[in-house]
Amino acid sequence: MINTTMWVKALKVIPQITKEEWNELDMFSRWLIATRAAVFIMTALAGAIGGLLAYRYGNFSWQLFALSLLGIVMAHATNNLLNDYVDHSKGVDKDNYFRSQYGPQPLEHGLLSKKKYMNYILITGLIASLIGVYLIMVTGVSTLWLFLAGLLFLLFYTWPLKYYGLGEPSVILVWGPLMIGGTYFVVSGGHWDNWVVLVSLVYALGPTTVLFGKHTDKLNEDKAKGIYTLPVIIGQKAARYSTIALWILQYVFIFALVLSGKLGITMVIVLFALPMLITTIKTFLKPRPTVKPDGIAGEGWPLYLVSQAFIYNRRFGLLFLLGLIVDVVFYKFGILQLF
Repeated sequence: MINTTMWVKALKVIPQITKEEWNELDMFSRWLIATRAAVFIMTALAGAIGGLLAYRYGNFSWQLFALSLLGIVMAHATNNLLNDYVDHSKGVDKDNYFRSQYGPQPLEHGLLSKKKYMNYILITGLIASLIGVYLIMVTGVSTLWLFLAGLLFLLFYTWPLKYYGLGEPSVILVWGPLMIGGTYFVVSGGHWDNWVVLVSLVYALGPTTVLFGKHTDKLNEDKAKGIYTLPVIIGQKAARYSTIALWILQYVFIFALVLSGKLGITMVIVLFALPMLITTIKTFLKPRPTVKPDGIAGEGWPLYLVSQAFIYNRRFGLLFLLGLIVDVVFYKFGILQLF
């Protein structure tokens, strides 16, 4: 039976469910849970930003935008599935490891056999690949290089990139130039502007802070498993402070882009995220608790820093998108010309 309530829930949070509950779910609900669809909003926002930038300058195709958006979301889903498959196969998720605590790990919890799980990977990856091939055919060989770069990160993020402190830099490149810049390039029919890369980096720092939060949360577990993420390499305190620095850097970049005329004054709407930023920074200034905190702070444990980083990043990202939408409207109707 189709369970649209679970669709909505799985897109908002990573739900905790039993095997009996899993068996009652429809196929799409299972796919949403297995792919950790709650985090897709970060990818969807990246695609939307790339599309808006293309629309702002009059080079826009609704068909190419819809396909690009679906393609990067499916690529993200494939990566999440591969991540769990590789970690399960390497024994990383055994013994109640971090990943198995905060949400269903279909293989580790016996929700799916390896064969059925591989079908999820193949079908999801095939959809992403077919979209990529079509976009290459429509926009030209230059898109092939974007496709191959995305494929490289998709296949090798879990290993070896994540294992050797390259996961965080990879996210900056993927959610920035590849997702936003790539969407802009495809939707505009092959047009490229270097300043789009600068705009993309502003947003890409957000997903990077989410990954910093996640890897800081499971720093001890990763270290014990021989997974040397950047927080493992630099230590918890440096990782927490680095995350704060990246958030501040986002505002510095935005004001620089506005003052240079590359973005409109409407982008200062992101300042409405400052109250939440201050609250989140206060959390990151303190060492991560070693035991589950009482009350709201402990909800979702062992997710702690990553939960707050994700919630803040969602707020900032939506405001960034809203500011860009208003900027596009102003630009199109000549309400506020900055060029």
